[in-house]
Amino acid sequence: MNNPKTADLRVIVTGGASGIGAATARLLVEGGAKVMIADLSDAAGEKLAGELGDNAIYQHLDVTSPEEWQDAVKRATDSFGGVNALFNNAGIAMFSSVIDATPEDFRKIMDINANGVFYGMHFTAPAIIAAGGGAIVNTSSTAGLQGYASLVGYVASKWAVRGMTKAAALDLARDNVRVCSIHPGPIATAMTASLDDAMVKAQPLPRFGEPEEVARLVRFLLTEATFSTGTEFIIDGGATVGAVEAVK
Repeated sequence: MNNPKTADLRVIVTGGASGIGAATARLLVEGGAKVMIADLSDAAGEKLAGELGDNAIYQHLDVTSPEEWQDAVKRATDSFGGVNALFNNAGIAMFSSVIDATPEDFRKIMDINANGVFYGMHFTAPAIIAAGGGAIVNTSSTAGLQGYASLVGYVASKWAVRGMTKAAALDLARDNVRVCSIHPGPIATAMTASLDDAMVKAQPLPRFGEPEEVARLVRFLLTEATFSTGTEFIIDGGATVGAVEAVK
């Protein structure tokens, strides 16, 4: 399998203007990679690209739009001389039960979190193949491994990402493209800002993870994990292992 160094990466990062995406873009550029920061948050994305210098560009991208995906892949290919990696990271969460969630809310979550990941792989994989191979990392969640109350749409979408990752890994293996999923637990981002610290106190590592910790895992999967494809990589402080003690 292809084993590029970080400096060899030409990667599209969705949800790249903040949180895990921004931390990953920063880490990869620091290692010499060329990175397209793709997001809907234009001001934050442009600011980050400006801070990171010539190896970073910002692209407005609605991941639910096939047309915008095609534009993003073309621009990245033209700007970098090819694309050999994708970090499918954009996503949203809405807190509501299976009764309270509206059909519109459910469709919106699935469109961004699941369809957006499919579009990313669908439109980027040919460019990665043309570059000689590479890797795709899809952001699922611990919600793609187990259920959570009041997160029915989010859980459904993250299980979909987990399954698509395995199917795509089989589809693309002979083309020298690896596909893996990451499964973050409680990470300190805007998405988890409203959550209480009590939720992490009983897990083996009793804290929220940092986006930079996830970024280091993504870098490893894009460059060093040459015998891994279709695999889940959990980064959750041990939350899915079990509770060390009851929350008091």
